[in-house]
Amino acid sequence: MKLIDLKTIDFINEIDSQKPAPGGGSVSALLSTLGVSLARMVGHLSVGKKKFLKLDQDIQNEFNEHLNHLLVIKEELIQLIDKDTEAFNLIMTAYQQPKDDPHRNQAIQDATLEAIKVPYRVAQISFKALERLSFILAYGNKQTISDLGVSALSLSSGIEGALMNVLINIPGLSSENQKNLYQQEAKKILKETHELKQTLLNLIYEHL
Repeated sequence: MKLIDLKTIDFINEIDSQKPAPGGGSVSALLSTLGVSLARMVGHLSVGKKKFLKLDQDIQNEFNEHLNHLLVIKEELIQLIDKDTEAFNLIMTAYQQPKDDPHRNQAIQDATLEAIKVPYRVAQISFKALERLSFILAYGNKQTISDLGVSALSLSSGIEGALMNVLINIPGLSSENQKNLYQQEAKKILKETHELKQTLLNLIYEHL
């Protein structure tokens, strides 16, 4: 059974076990999924309200576009919850191959790259979601501003957690070019996430 098909309590207990997966990678994807869902909730509680309907039509349209983009991100993140655990299992399977197997090293490299690509994708699209919160904050229902704050915290935690999973797997790559690429990209996203998170939280706390 897929992780996303489990009951909440079963998912929690699946993590609270002696198994190494699901672990931080899948949890990071889940955090981001929850963050996106909260942002969309704020959107649902804004669209159609009196204050919202008084906004310029172009702003209303752009607001709805942000919600639609967040839905696309959410749907991909849901799939990445399981993909992260699957990627980890591929590494375990590769290392379990006989050491004299001529295909073992390549299998390890392929699995390691996949274990980097999945959390990197989580971080990448989660940051795109985080970028959209500013517009929702500006024109959304102010009574739900604390929910948007939790959305920002969840997304930024999901991004940072995903990047930790990228960084911990980088040493397993044999290609120096790939190592440098993912290290640089991870640092860039992390820096931008910290800056955007702080900007959003400062604005949110001003309204609390």
